[in-house]
Amino acid sequence: MDWMAWTWPTAIFFMVIASLLITFTVLAIKFPETPRVGILRIETTRGDRLFITLLGSAFINLAWLGLIGPDTQPWALAACLVYAAAVFRWV
Repeated sequence: MDWMAWTWPTAIFFMVIASLLITFTVLAIKFPETPRVGILRIETTRGDRLFITLLGSAFINLAWLGLIGPDTQPWALAACLVYAAAVFRWV
């Protein structure tokens, strides 16, 4: 594993993603849901909204790094949390 520098932030990132996937799998098994139609006018489930959130958060973080820089990256996390709340509420 010398080809990649595994740091604690990288490990935490992957642990959070893995725990989200496990949590959403358990929720889907215990509490099945019917798809709903939000502002995008497509049917989405919890898993769909999680995917939209993760994809959008990646773009938010990349745009933040490119336009503003890494010094204020925690604010990008705050923007991602607001975005996630909006996706799960209205999409």
